[in-house]
Order: sequence, then C-alpha cells, then structure tokens
Amino acid sequence: MKYLSFGEIMMRLKPPGVERFFQSPALEATFGGGEANVAVSLSNFGCDAAFLSVLPENALADHCVGELRRFGVDTRLILRHPGRMGIYFLEGGANQLPSKVIYDRADSSMARAKPGDIDWSAALSGIGWFHITGITPAISETAMELSLQSVKEAKKAGATVSCDLNYRKNLWKYGKSATEVMSELAKYVDVAIANEEDVQKCLGITNGVAVEQGELAREMYKVLSDEVLARYPNMKLIAITLRESKSADSNGWAACLNDRSTFIESKHYMISDIIDRVGGGDSFSAGLIYGLTHYDDHSKALEFAVAASCLKHSIGGDFNRVGVSDVEKLMGGDGSGRVLR
Repeated sequence: MKYLSFGEIMMRLKPPGVERFFQSPALEATFGGGEANVAVSLSNFGCDAAFLSVLPENALADHCVGELRRFGVDTRLILRHPGRMGIYFLEGGANQLPSKVIYDRADSSMARAKPGDIDWSAALSGIGWFHITGITPAISETAMELSLQSVKEAKKAGATVSCDLNYRKNLWKYGKSATEVMSELAKYVDVAIANEEDVQKCLGITNGVAVEQGELAREMYKVLSDEVLARYPNMKLIAITLRESKSADSNGWAACLNDRSTFIESKHYMISDIIDRVGGGDSFSAGLIYGLTHYDDHSKALEFAVAASCLKHSIGGDFNRVGVSDVEKLMGGDGSGRVLR
C-alpha cells in the first residue's frame, strides 16, 4: 500500500535545551509539521510514504525537501509556488513551566495555495491511505478549500482517509471557526484521531470532560466516542489520546479506540524526563495507521500507536526516529532503557 499525507511543513527554530527565547543567542533550525511528521514515521516503519505540500522556490525549501528524502519519504508531489516558508518557534518547557509555540506562517506558499493548484487525480493515483490534519484548513481560507477538496477526492479515489483533528486556537484567524470547517471535513473521514479538546473544539461535541485536568476520567471517553460515531455514520473508528499532564516533564500517556463494535483501552505509560513532546500526536497517528494496515486486530494497532508515541517523547525534534522493532519491543514490555550491546 502507498500512503500520502498532505499539509504544511515548516522550519522549526528552538533555543538549545530548555532555554527560554534568546537566553543565549542561538536557535536550532530543523523542520517539522504534522502531516510531514506522519510521513517520516511511516517511512521509518518501512512503508511507501509520500508527502504533498506547497513550498517556495528557494534554498530553505530545497534543504527541507532534502531532509524528507533522507528519511525515504517520496517528495515528488511537492509543488513549488510563490510565497515563503512557514516558521514556528518553540520554547521547550520544564517542570511547571509549559512549552510555548509561536507561529510565523502567514502568506506562506501553503497558505497561498488554492483549489486548482493541485491535480488530485494524479496525486492520488495508486494511493491506498490519505492522511490530513486539522492544522492545514486552519492556516488560510484557500488552504481550507484545498483541504476539503482533498478528502472528497481521496474518497472518490477509493483511499482510506484519516484525519488528526489537531485543534490549534492560534491559527483560526480568517473568519471561519474550527467547528464550522472540521464538522464538514469529518464527513469524509474513515479514521479520526483526536484528544478530548479536539473533539470539543473541532466537532462541537462535549460531555463534560475537562480538557486541562491532570487525571482523565476514562469512562467518559466511551460516551464521547459513541457520540462522534453517531454523528458521522461513515466514520469507521475514532481513536482518542489520553494525556495526563503532571508537569512539562512528566505525563501519563494512553489512548482508547472505538470501532463501533468494541471500545478498547491501551496500556498506560508514565513518561518522565520528557525530551520533546512536540510531534507526539503525529507519531501516534502514524503508529495507528501502520497498526491498522499491518495487524489483524485493532487492540494491537492501538498498542503500537501508543508505544510509538511514548518513544517519541524521548527524541528531540518533530520527527520520530524509531523503527518497528523499537516499538514492538516496548509493546512487549521492554521499557527498561538498558544499554543494548
């Protein structure tokens, strides 16, 4: 099977370690973005993964494409159009000081892209799985129109469509609300991925779950996921990640999955001394996509996704640099971190 993800990849600028902005006169430059992170993870799992985006014609974009190629991602569908490369600035948190993200992506090539720029028939040829997030439709009205077009065309082409709802309050600035847009996009989604805030803010579905509480009431997620599936009869399943934020360094991590016939809860991991939680949700999405297409039962697919994401918290940068054997080892109970010789 060939996998395609569609969205914006940005340059990521971050102070060293857990320093605050300009504590020292240095910013580490790497690349990242929700859908690109998924493509990299899938490629690391041995999948035939492609990434579709719109980038400017300059040296920064050249290096970005080269970095994706280094991970084995098929970049031949990436378009070069006028505009600029989006940037995001990340300040890593520690203990009770949360991490902070500042976006600088207005007027990027992806934000300027519009329907008609992408030949979806050609892009989706031979694609079995199509992935998008709620970030791309948030960056501009034309990107929103492209996003809706993409899922409609993917369904027509016979691909399975997955969407990580990914609510980003700092991006919805062009006049339409996340609920208005994502409620429509969700009609074309087979596999939805979300946390409790995403469901509430993107789909307008609430059941009293507090989005900022440390301990999560898991019994509420059966009700919440049932409600989503009832509203979207074409959706095959929804997976909800369960993060318990004790501090910036210490999180509980698990997930649940509702496939209409069963409600499954995963193993719970306590993650301490977090290196980088950015990209954790994307690594879960990629793990779930891999699991659903390589394992026979949904419970094992969910466990693979949670374990893959757990490992990402120990890896700096947006990309999850683990393979299938690393994830399956943790799934099997080997989380000691002992030196392998």
